[in-house]
Amino acid sequence: MDLSPIWLTLKLAAITTLLLLLVGVPIAWWLSKGRSFFKTLIEAVITMPLVLPPSVLGFYLLLAFSPAHGLGKWLQDSFDVQFVFSFKGLVLASFIYSMPFMIGPIKSALQQLPASLAQASYTLGKGPWQTFKSVLLTNIKPSMLTAIVLTFAHTLGEFGVVLMIGGNIPNVTRVASIAVYDSVERMDYAAANNYSLILFAITFIMVISVFIFNKYQAKSPLE
Repeated sequence: MDLSPIWLTLKLAAITTLLLLLVGVPIAWWLSKGRSFFKTLIEAVITMPLVLPPSVLGFYLLLAFSPAHGLGKWLQDSFDVQFVFSFKGLVLASFIYSMPFMIGPIKSALQQLPASLAQASYTLGKGPWQTFKSVLLTNIKPSMLTAIVLTFAHTLGEFGVVLMIGGNIPNVTRVASIAVYDSVERMDYAAANNYSLILFAITFIMVISVFIFNKYQAKSPLE
């Protein structure tokens, strides 16, 4: 059994999750502070991958970053960067497609924190960054873990988006979900079953770990 699609998928999920953690947390904090039409518009755009068919999103990414025209042509001519049919393209597509899974839980958790937490921190002389890092994020650990696991697991199972922009290039863009599809097309159900079982096992272990961690965090000292 060729395990390269599994390793490629894990690599893609890890990079996507790390990038979204670095970018998504500040965006979630910004969205959680007050309401405005502009913020509502941004939040709607971020949420679109939840309701938009993956193939539609992948199709428009394919058009936007095609080296034949538009933005893709400019990137190719100016920086010799090509996203279509490359691992970079998979990362870009996964970043966009998994964004709501990182930002949503963190934003909701930050909104539920009492304003007195930040005010008390400021009273003790801590600045905005120290307050955000040491006080706010510390109090939403379960939501942070949930967002990380959901993002990672969601990236593992992507199919339509990565197929549209990445194609099916062995060791480059052939991730596990595409390997499953390929195996079924060849009527090699044993290989399809093996890939599926590995993905199922990874995601199940991650999800059950989140439930156990969150239950432990919510447990009162008296229990």
